[in-house]
Amino acid sequence: MANAVLVIDMVRGFLEEGYPLYCGERARRIIPGVQYLLEQELARDAKVFFICDHHAPDDAEFKLFPPHCIAGTAEAELIPELAGYQGEVIPKRRFSAFFDTPLEERLNELGPERLIVCGVCTDICVLHTVSDARSRGWEVEVPVGCVASFDERAHHFALEHMKKVLGTKLTSARIGRVKPAKFELSEAVLSGDSADIYFARTVEILRQEGLNPVATMEVFSGGTGIVCGMEEVRALLARVLPEDSREVWALAEGEEMGGKEVVLRITAPYLSYGLYETAIDGILAQCSGWATAARECVEAARGIPVISFGARHVHPSVAGIMDYSAIVGGCAACSSQAGARLAGIEASGTIPHALIIIMGDTVKATLAFDKYMPAGVSRVALVDTFKDEAEESLLVAEALGERLGSVRLDTPGERGRVTADLVKEVRARLDLAGFKHVGIFVSGGITPERIRQFINEGAPVDGFGVGSYISGARPIDFTADLHEVAGRPVAKRGRIPGITPNPRLKRIM
Repeated sequence: MANAVLVIDMVRGFLEEGYPLYCGERARRIIPGVQYLLEQELARDAKVFFICDHHAPDDAEFKLFPPHCIAGTAEAELIPELAGYQGEVIPKRRFSAFFDTPLEERLNELGPERLIVCGVCTDICVLHTVSDARSRGWEVEVPVGCVASFDERAHHFALEHMKKVLGTKLTSARIGRVKPAKFELSEAVLSGDSADIYFARTVEILRQEGLNPVATMEVFSGGTGIVCGMEEVRALLARVLPEDSREVWALAEGEEMGGKEVVLRITAPYLSYGLYETAIDGILAQCSGWATAARECVEAARGIPVISFGARHVHPSVAGIMDYSAIVGGCAACSSQAGARLAGIEASGTIPHALIIIMGDTVKATLAFDKYMPAGVSRVALVDTFKDEAEESLLVAEALGERLGSVRLDTPGERGRVTADLVKEVRARLDLAGFKHVGIFVSGGITPERIRQFINEGAPVDGFGVGSYISGARPIDFTADLHEVAGRPVAKRGRIPGITPNPRLKRIM
């Protein structure tokens, strides 16, 4: 059975400014993620339940919180951004979606594979719902980019509690969001010029001998991580394998893989693919390494968007593939146009120091950016070039007003890098000046460890830019072995002859 999605309290009273329990701008930022999640799951025939706070005027909960979401008022309505999605609305009066509601009965009738829980607040209604679901034996996933709270520390505590105590799987709603990419296969790959020479010689020998048996080759990983590069491999195989004699099984792009797990199985005449073993291993190795590093950052960020900034650290011929791999790993965006095009998204970027230095002033450069860039491009100002970061943040905020989306802190190592205290100061000064809508984006030597440090110290970061940690990731080794030739199980010493069972593989060709 497909999944069931529980959308918790995405109602106007919590998500629209002006109501007493408005959860804030951070809560509103999860709306696109929830929309994407619903689109993704509804396409897989999931059942959606909108669990909505719904109180009587004299509800006992009002001893703890101001009166809110009273039945029949606009506060209790689902936000307009989600109202058009197919699903069942279930009113609730307490923190848990299971308390005194028909939810449990509905779920027992459906028997979903797992529950996916999203919404607000992470530390209150989401947490209590997850706890009750786990107590009832349901497998539960929480996409961290689709939950939020007005209390950031409590939000992160709740996520940690759900993972470590309740056994909930924390995921990223952005994983798997890449659209089918169109990979351009290079002549060096197709001709075999980039292949190990012994494969080219093997193919030549077999041709001379008139040997071309149908053979099964299995590719397995040398370590755990995220599968990436499979779509490019599929494009290669679609080009070289004969349509009337081929069978390909694989894990999907973005799936987790175990050490020594078979991720790809090819059955076809050997001469159609033998020359490309080097390319297949190399594509999977490099891309999976990048995607796995990106996933580490995304998981550390617990729902705070991570953007790949690593294009400058790799050869330009692979920059797009690297950024694409980062998106597969869960990054919200990437800086290169080539990577964004492959992933089917828009490239993301701010303002370089070069523009500010040439124009001689941060405000002038930011205003010029605002003047000439299309309206759909987010206005993110770099604020560490000439003046104190907090001072420059206020100056650009005053100049752009509501048009300014975020400021980027990129303090170099010579000045101590960006710290949690600096982020807190910039946030406080922006808030005091009335610029609560302006987010804070942090870059410069960002790693999973530093991301966790920012979060643990309560720094109100709205986004992380990660460069060399992703781009410099070690490849994950992949090995290809023949396991069957002309229907006969074979293998080299140390390996087991015949097909290696893996029920996770899906036929892709």
